Amino acid sequence: MSRTNSEPKTNTRTQTGVTTRKSASRKSRTTKARKVMRPKPHIVKVGTRGSPLALAQAETFSRLLESVSGGLIYCEIETYKTQGDQIQDRRLQDAGGKGLFTRELDIVQQTSEVDVCVHSLKDVPNELAEGLVIGCYLEREDPRDALIGPYSALRDLPPGARLGTASLRRASQALYIRPDLEIVMFRGSVQTRLKKLQDGLADATLLAAAGLNRLGMTNQAAGFIPVTDMIPAVGQGIVCATIRADAPDWLKTACTAIDDNAARLAATAERAFLKRLDGSCRTPIAGHFCLTDTGAHMVGEVLADDGSTRWWAEGVLDRTPSELDAAELGLWVAEDIAEARNRKPEGKEPTP
Repeated sequence: MSRTNSEPKTNTRTQTGVTTRKSASRKSRTTKARKVMRPKPHIVKVGTRGSPLALAQAETFSRLLESVSGGLIYCEIETYKTQGDQIQDRRLQDAGGKGLFTRELDIVQQTSEVDVCVHSLKDVPNELAEGLVIGCYLEREDPRDALIGPYSALRDLPPGARLGTASLRRASQALYIRPDLEIVMFRGSVQTRLKKLQDGLADATLLAAAGLNRLGMTNQAAGFIPVTDMIPAVGQGIVCATIRADAPDWLKTACTAIDDNAARLAATAERAFLKRLDGSCRTPIAGHFCLTDTGAHMVGEVLADDGSTRWWAEGVLDRTPSELDAAELGLWVAEDIAEARNRKPEGKEPTP
């Protein structure tokens, strides 16, 4: 607790324009140092899933929030098990699709059990639960998919190789590149899926490079698949934090202070793209936005479940985008894909 020493007081009196001073030295006075009280820190309860990756993301958010508060915010992390965590025997699209990793967290946030919830953006439905808004986006990690196993590229896998994934998008994209692959259902945390691979349940698996980076496990990847070969899921690599719409101003201000503009623009464009195409876990859909030296670029695709058909489009913006520009770019790309599907149901190849 800091202390300040006060200066000797001087009394001032004015009479007919003449100022006279009564020196404090005529009468010895002692003044006690006044205590300067610091405001009591705000306790922010942060909700998250309990997996190692979810915890790492919540810890990163908490450190950032505390660092911009000047000691006025202290975060406490609370973990919860969601329905998505409990489903291990089938794909998410067979159990309700998007929202399986957020519903329980939405409830504890709506009831004020926690103040903030930290999510992987790709798990967050386009329509947020009532009363919740996205308070901030953290800087985007590597959005690419990583191939785990003895081969660094899908094209190098042996004929008929087994590829473990529970992602309909990854399965469809892999089959588009390699129709001979056998898709094996892999569910669980990063660690669980790596264990399944070690146990010989598949020859290779695909994981998000962002998750491996955040866990310090990049060395597990045999190779990283270029975005030009496998477009990531919408929002892949971005962490977001939801807050209540009526959250106190100090919390909204702190979230704004750690918000990453490039990640916000990417999230805005990609989620606008997803919403236009009604994308969900039941739809093999991919979209990726990035800033360029001259503006922005967006690419997206929709595939048939078996990878036999692909509809692809891209868009370019030749100026630094606003959030509105980013949303419109996502919509333009989505409209091109929607029109292509109507015009040519058998699919559309990407232009050179």
